[in-house]
Amino acid sequence: MDPSAAQPSPTVSQRDQWMVESQVFQIYHLFATIPPSAQSLMMELQRDKHFEFVSKGLRHLGSSFSVLDASRPWLCYWIVHSIALLGESVDDELEDNTIDFLNRCQDPNGGYCGGPGQIPHLATTYAAVNTLITLGGQKSLASINRDKLCGFLRRMKQPNGGFRMHNEGEIDVRACYTAISVASVLNILDDELIHNVGDYILSCQTYEGGIAGEPGSEAHGGYTFCGLAAMILIGEVNRLDLPRLAEWVVFRQGKECGFQGRTNKLVDGCYSFWQGGSVALLQRLYSIMDKQMEQASLIFPRSDVSEEKESLDGTTSHEGTNESCSADFKNIGYNFINEWTAQEPIFHSIALQQYILLCAQEQEGGLRDKPGKRRDHYHTCYCLSGLSLCQYSWSKHPDSPPLPKEVLGPYSNLLEPIHPLFNVVLDRYREAHEFFAGS
Repeated sequence: MDPSAAQPSPTVSQRDQWMVESQVFQIYHLFATIPPSAQSLMMELQRDKHFEFVSKGLRHLGSSFSVLDASRPWLCYWIVHSIALLGESVDDELEDNTIDFLNRCQDPNGGYCGGPGQIPHLATTYAAVNTLITLGGQKSLASINRDKLCGFLRRMKQPNGGFRMHNEGEIDVRACYTAISVASVLNILDDELIHNVGDYILSCQTYEGGIAGEPGSEAHGGYTFCGLAAMILIGEVNRLDLPRLAEWVVFRQGKECGFQGRTNKLVDGCYSFWQGGSVALLQRLYSIMDKQMEQASLIFPRSDVSEEKESLDGTTSHEGTNESCSADFKNIGYNFINEWTAQEPIFHSIALQQYILLCAQEQEGGLRDKPGKRRDHYHTCYCLSGLSLCQYSWSKHPDSPPLPKEVLGPYSNLLEPIHPLFNVVLDRYREAHEFFAGS
């Protein structure tokens, strides 16, 4: 080969990747060269400043937020959930105002709209319900019209097993998850709602192992979480190719220490939850993955199957979720989180905490996508959610506090634990489960 021949120019994706790597590694190099006292400050979660940033957004947002007029329940959720993760709460007046506002977003025929007077939408229904669960209490939980909401879910259900996001809207895995999640936590999930849902989600699992938004599309971190969580909640997770899904997810954690959403895409702090949530769920599904790999080794004997199984094998016979597709939908989410697990996380939890604290955190408050991006409520919510998952990823039981070595930085960085299927603070999920269990 002629060494003088012109080399191919780097692609736009390559240049963007190199730029992000350079920004991230500059931060890591700076951290490694500054005094220990300065390192401690950089590694500290700025709890008070994050609380101030999100709390201010619940009271007043500038005119630039008008583009999110159809996403107002989402803003409520991102902010209220972030506050709960920090172990804080809103004052009584603000709580009442939030409940009253979401009541005005509740459609008379069921479901929640993006704002008062708009059309009901599955995504904003999920956001509104999660907000009300996070606020907790009689007034908040009783404000949800479950009968009407159930009717809305049925109207969105499609014969192929998918759901429409809204009347005449798109059908995708996100719609399946938001519908199933809401129905599960409100104790209105039944055979009619789950009919063919598993078939639809299964048709979206790609050759890579991840799950796409719809059949024939590219595997994506957000849709993978949605599909995996929905399959767990309907008792059909054993139908997915879990070893391949696990392999796809863990390889989305890159050299920057954070997660990317898709193959050959840039790291983004929000995937600390969307991808981190998937690995947190997979951590409780070891027995199903073991069985699937054993079956695969019988059909396609490979030398690497036993090695892969060994890396996934735990020290107990923990059975993860129900493999027999039980119709006891009422307790699937509750039982899933309350079982003991002896398995270790299948991702680098300390490295992800490092990315969140050093690269996604703004010292003035709020969290962001990556260095060079601006803070916002969305990334604050999902970076904190991912940080919580990392901190508790080594705990054997959700009520067991993590050891100091499992929490990067000072132990005061420790956040509240979440239920990974719903992304709500665990104690508020339990309150809601008890409230709706007898209904």
